[in-house]
Amino acid sequence: MTSLFDPVSNATLALTMALIEKPSVTPEDAGCQSLMADRLAKIGFNIEMLPFDDTLNMWARHGQNKPLFCFAGHTDVVPSGPVEQWHTPPFTPTIIGDTLYGRGAADMKGSLAAMIVATERFIALHPEPEFNIAFLITSDEEGPFINGTVKVVETLEARQEKIRWCLVGEPSSGKQLGDVIKNGRRGSLTGHLSVKGIQGHVAYPHLADNPVHKAAPALAALAAEIWDNGNDYFPATSFQIANIHAGTGASNVIPGELKVMFNFRYSTELTAEQLQSRVYAILDKFGLNYQIDWTYNGLPFLTDSGDLVEATVAAVEKVRGITPRLETTGGTSDGRFIAPTGAQVIELGPCNATIHKINECVSIPDLTQLTDVYLQLLVNLQQRLSA
Repeated sequence: MTSLFDPVSNATLALTMALIEKPSVTPEDAGCQSLMADRLAKIGFNIEMLPFDDTLNMWARHGQNKPLFCFAGHTDVVPSGPVEQWHTPPFTPTIIGDTLYGRGAADMKGSLAAMIVATERFIALHPEPEFNIAFLITSDEEGPFINGTVKVVETLEARQEKIRWCLVGEPSSGKQLGDVIKNGRRGSLTGHLSVKGIQGHVAYPHLADNPVHKAAPALAALAAEIWDNGNDYFPATSFQIANIHAGTGASNVIPGELKVMFNFRYSTELTAEQLQSRVYAILDKFGLNYQIDWTYNGLPFLTDSGDLVEATVAAVEKVRGITPRLETTGGTSDGRFIAPTGAQVIELGPCNATIHKINECVSIPDLTQLTDVYLQLLVNLQQRLSA
């Protein structure tokens, strides 16, 4: 008799544990992609390794010249943090009850394992499916994200290799597996603001120019600004100050410069250029001597309907017996690099309650059912295309 909690009989659990054992802290892959590539090669995938600088990427494709479905994800994980605070070693996968512990269990080695096993089972059922399947895997999602998915997408675009549907295995679920599908993400724009003043002695303020005093009303105005009201799919755009610094550390010195880092998480109601223009207008209103450098972290994207959303919702309903909510909340993901190519992009993975935390874990029954959901999604696409 098979058991969900026995790696010998549970293929997804076994592969998840094998991946967790590899300490793939950003940007290291630590052999995870090689393990995945070996499995995919055995079922007819063409494997292409695409290293860029310190990042290893894998593009694996099954078939040619048909509509392309892509599983996307990352093998890198965040650092474990203080090892002594873990109740089990972070890179020693450990089963306690019905739960698997280890760094990356939920974000996102469990998803990667479920993708591989679901694909193996699907190809066994449909050796020549009506669509091609690909895996886009990087080791640079948790890091600076400059040599990972974005570079692979540039490579694919240069040779006109187009993804039609993409499922990113990020841990999207909230209270139970499948309750949330991310069908979009907000854009992210960071501003690095420098306000110039004149340094001086606090006892002689008339000989100095305090940039903190000058900038404070402008920062308050930025924080109070209503940028938009969101829409049916996105919450209102958010402005948040992330870091602020001025001064020498001495109590008798007026600072000569104020540095502020702020971030927008913005909806499809606005563009990055519109946000920048409005920031400049507010700062100019207060007569500041300033400079801003901008970092574009990702454009907002939305997949509001179509084959992928419908097939995925139907898969969750059949396997889990619940209807998932479509949401665009949360941070950014590598979907932001794939969606601008015209692909339909969604995110579906395990519950996210423990991601990036001490004692990260995933439910073993959820791993099994996530595999079933991914398999049913592939079956649903097959049925749609063969109808």
